[in-house]
Amino acid sequence: MAKEVSMCTQLQQWSPVKPTGGSPSVPPQVGYCFHTPKKHPWRPIMGYEEIEVTPMPSQPITNTMVDPCYTSEGMAAEPLRFPNLVTGFDRSPEHAARAALYTRYTQHEWTQNSIRNYNESDAKRNFSERVRNDIMRMLRETDEIGAQGQRDSGRKIGERITDTTFWRNEVAIEMERLVATCEKLSDTRRQLERAVAGVEGPLHIAQECLYHREKRQGLEQVHDTVEQSLLKEVAILRECQDKFRNMLEKVRQQSKNCRATQHELESDMRNKEYALGIDNMCHQLNNFSKGLQFYAGIERYEPTVSDAARWAAASAATLQRSHSERAKALQMLSDAENLINVSATEIWDQWSNTNNAFTRRIAETIEIKNKLQLHLHKVQQEIFDVEKTLELLNKAIEDKLQPMKVAHSRLQARTTRPHLENCRDDAQLRLVKEVCDLQETMETLRSKIASAEGTHQTLLGVRASLEADLRNKSSTLFIDRDQCMGLRRGYPVTAAIKS
Repeated sequence: MAKEVSMCTQLQQWSPVKPTGGSPSVPPQVGYCFHTPKKHPWRPIMGYEEIEVTPMPSQPITNTMVDPCYTSEGMAAEPLRFPNLVTGFDRSPEHAARAALYTRYTQHEWTQNSIRNYNESDAKRNFSERVRNDIMRMLRETDEIGAQGQRDSGRKIGERITDTTFWRNEVAIEMERLVATCEKLSDTRRQLERAVAGVEGPLHIAQECLYHREKRQGLEQVHDTVEQSLLKEVAILRECQDKFRNMLEKVRQQSKNCRATQHELESDMRNKEYALGIDNMCHQLNNFSKGLQFYAGIERYEPTVSDAARWAAASAATLQRSHSERAKALQMLSDAENLINVSATEIWDQWSNTNNAFTRRIAETIEIKNKLQLHLHKVQQEIFDVEKTLELLNKAIEDKLQPMKVAHSRLQARTTRPHLENCRDDAQLRLVKEVCDLQETMETLRSKIASAEGTHQTLLGVRASLEADLRNKSSTLFIDRDQCMGLRRGYPVTAAIKS
């Protein structure tokens, strides 16, 4: 700072270099040289230049005649005017020299000033070099950090693409398997529906056989093996139909579950495809890609809803649900197939047993019918012989025969009551007693022909019973052989269920 003040003082003062003769009060003449600053103020001033002042002939040299220092064009600063180095020309030269001597520096100060300038220059230059080296190192480090960050980000995005592709492929494979299983479930569902509908035919036939056999008369309404087989067949058919319906409901519910799982897989696959597209685009971006721009504050925005562990766990859980549902579906397919096969076999076996029971029952009925016809023929012949014997006695007992016929007709009519209605009630007992009373009366009136008449009436009763039984046998035979077996022959029971 002292150096700068001294330099400014020197700039503001005139310093004579070569004095000429004359009085001290006379202004300097031609030949006086003054130290003036350089004409380029933007450059550092390293010394003084010697100039010669030539005054105008008609005017004395004054401070106002000194030209201002050179100012570059365009500068706003006011031009500088150098003051007179001599405080007054009226003083003596000795006084001026002594005053000028006080403004000088010593040689040591001049040398130290140079040394200080050298040292300061070296220090500033070294500091500037260190700063410049630090800046260059920082530039290289920032470039390396940016490049390394971009490489790491690209590598992470590539790893993410690999993981997403793996899970996408796993989901695609599982979805193909699940779709195939769903198609099998649909086929099994249609097969079960056909099985439920196919049971209706045999069930209807078995029920019709039972309805037809209810038309049997008298003692033919027996709970025989045919009826037992028919009832068992109806029970088996209904049980199998219920099993088919339950399995059908389970298959439908499993189809819904598989379809829901398929929807989850499709949604997950679409999301992964979309994410893969975005990650592939991000992986291909570089510093020379088009469409790059700034998004202020994007690093502080947190749009994610899960982390990598939860994402992988969600994908694994979706696949696990699909595996579980597919395993259930496969097990259900096996159960449905076994149910259809077992039920078809059971229905066919019972159907065959019922047909065999019908065949045996029809053979027994035909045999009994033939025997009845033989006995009826013999009884008819015996009645004809007895009637010849009783022709003369018929007139006498004519009035008693009509009540006997009424009683017999009532008994005969009541024998046709169905099943449990054919009970031995008070009316039945009374009718039987009436017949007995009439017979006793006739025996009393005709004691002599009681034995013959009794035999004749007995033969008539036997004939009526045989005829009624024969009619019942014929009706039963028609029901079992023509109606029931006509419905059951040729019906494809197994084909109707397994189709």
